[in-house]
Amino acid sequence: MTLSALILAAGRGERMRPLTDRTPKPLLPVQGKPLIEWHLEALARDGVRHVVINTAWLEEQIPAALGDGTRWGLRIDYSMEGRDHGGALETAGGIAKALPLLGDTFWVLAGDVFVPRFVFDPAAGLAQKSTLAHLLLVPNPPHNLKGDFGLAPDAIVLNQAAQQYTYSTIGLYRRALFEAPWCDIPAGNPEGIAAPLAPLLRKAMSAGRISGEIYAGSWTDVGTPERLTALNQHRSEQE
Repeated sequence: MTLSALILAAGRGERMRPLTDRTPKPLLPVQGKPLIEWHLEALARDGVRHVVINTAWLEEQIPAALGDGTRWGLRIDYSMEGRDHGGALETAGGIAKALPLLGDTFWVLAGDVFVPRFVFDPAAGLAQKSTLAHLLLVPNPPHNLKGDFGLAPDAIVLNQAAQQYTYSTIGLYRRALFEAPWCDIPAGNPEGIAAPLAPLLRKAMSAGRISGEIYAGSWTDVGTPERLTALNQHRSEQE
């Protein structure tokens, strides 16, 4: 099964200022190349051939840097929230806007995480037709010790549990999650409604419709200049 992927790259990156005052966060260099290129290489390696990237902040720089995806054997389309709506539409709003460019099942991943060994396996999760999304969870990092969601023994993601995990921002999604009755933003989001993803996920979790698993590999939310420096310093120490 060949899947598409949506890379979320529209945000301002406030915590990364001043680095993001002139450069979109996904284009900041990590270990020798723009952060988003790590995703593009991994997606192409694992058989994904179509990638959609949503943009808003300094959005003209992203297609200028990445082009149409030919160099990775990909086709890249852009969902330009800044041009069409004047700014970023948050996560659920951005996914809804990009839906016309995506299939019935697709990967969603943030453009500002570094997860170099993750495998985009098309057979991952979504074993049940009733499952609306399959989330990759990670052990809680120091900046999110309370975590986001729990995980039941049967791989159902829970709103709350004794053991909480952090959402890695990587997941395999069905279009049905973004259709009624789960979501009231129409496909294409013509009105430019800005909405976060977490409330939508929690609504589906309450119905037992979200599955997940723990990803134990290397994962970094590149959310501050200090974390970016640490990643690049780690490479320097290895060379």
